[in-house]
Amino acid sequence: MAGDLDIVIVNWNTGPWLRTCLRSVTRCRHSGFTLASVVVVDNASTDGSADHLDDLPLPLLVLRNTTNRGFAAACNQGAEAGGARFVLFLNPDTELYEDTLERALGFLRRPDATSVGICGGQMIDAEGTARASCSRFPRPSMFLAKASGAARLLPRLAPHQWMSATEVDGSRPVDQVIGAFFLIRRGLFEELGGFDERFFLYYEEVDLSYRARGAGFLSYHLADVHVRHIGQVSSRQVLGLRLFHSLRSRTEYARLHWPRRQALALTGVILALELPGRMARAAASGRRGDLPGVLAASRRYVAYLWGLESDSVPTAVR
Repeated sequence: MAGDLDIVIVNWNTGPWLRTCLRSVTRCRHSGFTLASVVVVDNASTDGSADHLDDLPLPLLVLRNTTNRGFAAACNQGAEAGGARFVLFLNPDTELYEDTLERALGFLRRPDATSVGICGGQMIDAEGTARASCSRFPRPSMFLAKASGAARLLPRLAPHQWMSATEVDGSRPVDQVIGAFFLIRRGLFEELGGFDERFFLYYEEVDLSYRARGAGFLSYHLADVHVRHIGQVSSRQVLGLRLFHSLRSRTEYARLHWPRRQALALTGVILALELPGRMARAAASGRRGDLPGVLAASRRYVAYLWGLESDSVPTAVR
């Protein structure tokens, strides 16, 4: 398929947000590039959110999965449906501004940006406030600080994975940009084999960014490319499974990219510090469902460690 840009959106029960996202794409200026396709991959939604989209003036293709394939697999599926030079993986709970695509594509097409393989924009929340949009590659000390409470008690001294909006001074190279707006060169994406489908949800973009860096390509934060992002529209519906996937993907990342001793230490921190701490906070919160959710996530995580993870896991989008 000819063109400069394919947009891939993975959907799972996002209600009206998907249509809102697509409508924002229709309002974007296309100066200097061609929008080849917008591919919506619906991961077996039951709320009808992927229905009745044909009236939108977009080169739209809706792919419907009968089962939930997971976020990484669905992203790969959507990318395979197109052939443009650049692929934008976009969350359905985002809205683009009129100049978002124009600015992002304009940067990647610059002669002095050939070493940049991935770029992202500045996330803006519903109140119009700039939010964290990029992060550092995970290190064991970051998870230890968070699990032990040091990140809360000594926020200025403890190592943090996420970079706050005040930490990022303008456009610059970073380790990783947020997956809600993840623009990558197709050639690089295909060279790396796409997202690793062992990551059902979370850390798939961290892993891909890490592998891209190993292949000699930078990730770049564009401060003047704005994206409105709500966040966790799908995953907040299944809080226990969201926690499980966070723990599972974190562990998978460590097993793939850290020395074995550090990966085992991470598992120990999760079991000995993080999960007991979460249980205690959930019990103290008094909110119905918090403690059962943490307990369910803990049981699934232990089963995963023992190789007993179920193949049927009903969640897919951040």
